[in-house]
Amino acid sequence: MTSPVNDLPPVESFGEGRAREGNPFFQKGFSSRILHLLLLNYEYPPIGGGAGNATANMARELAGLGHRVRVVTAVYGGLSRRQMVDGYELVRLPAVRRHADHCSPLEMLTFLASAGLALPLGQWDFQADACIAFFGIPCGPAAWLLKQLCGVPYIVSLRGGDVPGFQPYDLAGYHKATGPLIRFLWRGAAHVVANSQGLAALARQSAGQTPIRMIPNGVDTARFTPAESLEESGPVRLVFVGRVVHQKGLDVLLTALARLPAGVDYELTIVGDGPLRGALTEQAAALGVLSRLRFAGWAGREAMPELLRRADLFVFPSRDEGMPNAVLEAMAAGLPVIATRISGNEEVVADGETGLLVPPDDPDALAGALAGLLADAALRRRLGAAGRERVCREYSWRSVAERYAALCGSDAAET
Repeated sequence: MTSPVNDLPPVESFGEGRAREGNPFFQKGFSSRILHLLLLNYEYPPIGGGAGNATANMARELAGLGHRVRVVTAVYGGLSRRQMVDGYELVRLPAVRRHADHCSPLEMLTFLASAGLALPLGQWDFQADACIAFFGIPCGPAAWLLKQLCGVPYIVSLRGGDVPGFQPYDLAGYHKATGPLIRFLWRGAAHVVANSQGLAALARQSAGQTPIRMIPNGVDTARFTPAESLEESGPVRLVFVGRVVHQKGLDVLLTALARLPAGVDYELTIVGDGPLRGALTEQAAALGVLSRLRFAGWAGREAMPELLRRADLFVFPSRDEGMPNAVLEAMAAGLPVIATRISGNEEVVADGETGLLVPPDDPDALAGALAGLLADAALRRRLGAAGRERVCREYSWRSVAERYAALCGSDAAET
């Protein structure tokens, strides 16, 4: 996979402290220096989904490259307000957040208000060289304000829901209301970066003259590894990971399971939670598949690798995605993947080589793909091994961090 970012110089940290204007790397716009990088995301584990995990992984790798990193997110429950994690500083700001898996626009505004105040005040001790705002809304306005008050350039990292046209069945009204603000924030950004080619293409439809770059998500292939041995007896273990919302297509999956041939032995574990859990439970009961279904709820980042190692097949029937972390992690764990043929999934899953792709909202096609893999353990092993090989070769969080650091370094050199 290629990206305009590949043309930027590699990141090589050296020395201690921040470089000054006399440094030749600073003058030439190279990022081969220690940077102070601010990562802003209203979601961070254990709250939120893939974007929160992406923030944590990128922060770890940026710190591993030698940069000083501060992650600013929302407080939740009794979590510590400030701590060091994997070599970076994590700051949780006061905000209203009632649910781990989702929050309302009003709750987003409480985080925006806290961040708008805290980020400029935090400059006196952190002196950020650049800010990476995950989600143009709600994090973009705080990054824009930091730029106006303190001269800190910002990058908008698009994740899906912050792009007009994404999930139109849920977000059309939201995007109509926020579209002018979103485009204003993109124009003020040093860079706007999407995490898949499909999301970048969608963003370009609204971007006008603002260029949209692409840097994919990564996966930690050291943490997500295949099981040492596989159980050949008993039911085939299917797993889904993600929010339990309409976007993820779990209603289609349950319908597909009900259409499998009689005698197929399987069990499905849904790792995640959300507002549709009750409705899906009722649907599963009506379809006669409830006895094969288990809701595991949200799992912490530390538990996820083992949950995937216990499975035989990963199913991801989503209707819309940016770049699905869950699919990358499943492939790293050596699982064959059945996913929908949509933007994001198509860029990760090679149909017939690392998994199978089916049309979205097509339970018959999904049932056919499931039946084929449920009956063929050798094919599952072959697809899973090829998927693991592909993500190890093409998707690493270290390369993602290097590309973002290169952008941030060139931005800092120009200010």
